[in-house]
Amino acid sequence: MWQGFAPALPANPWNWIAVWRRNFLVWRKVALASILGNLAEPMSSLFGLGFGLGMIIGGVEGTSYISFLAAGMVATSAMVSATFETIYAAYARMQTNCTWEAVLCTPLTLGDIVLGEVAWAASKALLAGTAITIVAVTLGYAEWSSIPYALPAIALTGITFASLAMVVSALAPSHDYFIFYQSLILTPMMYLSGTIFPMSQLPGSFQRIAAFLPLTHSVDLIRPAMLGRPVDSVGLHVGALCIYAAFPFLVSAALLRQRLMR
Repeated sequence: MWQGFAPALPANPWNWIAVWRRNFLVWRKVALASILGNLAEPMSSLFGLGFGLGMIIGGVEGTSYISFLAAGMVATSAMVSATFETIYAAYARMQTNCTWEAVLCTPLTLGDIVLGEVAWAASKALLAGTAITIVAVTLGYAEWSSIPYALPAIALTGITFASLAMVVSALAPSHDYFIFYQSLILTPMMYLSGTIFPMSQLPGSFQRIAAFLPLTHSVDLIRPAMLGRPVDSVGLHVGALCIYAAFPFLVSAALLRQRLMR
């Protein structure tokens, strides 16, 4: 049983770098357009909701609404960037362009490819989240000292949602099915996880559900760091995100092996 599953795992701790580098070299040609595309939606939400609703709402949890919202947009941007890179770009490399098939003709295993894709998606999430953090800090909506503390949480968020999206890519028969993941999972998660408004405003049953969502743990790490506040239950949030990253990675590797062996 283990011999049958072993090819779906990374061969060693460094082979994934070749996959990451390959994706980086391709992305470098369209880097500017990619960065602007990743920033457009969260930045429009930050300024549109921040200035629009902020004028009505005023302060939230001891800070301005736009400062409250900025941290939520950083986490959301990392989530969306990692997810879209996995369910669209990585899926195309697997299914349409047959890039994975070519890579599998080398000494790399399927696990090396999956780990490289997850790491690359997390890198793009880190880039997108960092860019919004810098904008927020520059405009005075966060502390400069928060950046070193926020970056690890942004990177972990990217790894988590890339792993989750890899399971979706392994199961989806075509691109058309990704809209269900976006509409039924990502969008409700964004509203439930305290990115746009405090979770305390939700009914009790929804608060209990939200406590188990990965984006909630991401926001609970990023927001205090950006606002210069102590983070409560760091171990809980980091541990939850690590579980959400590791378990889906193993599941996706097994599912992808079954899919590619058909």
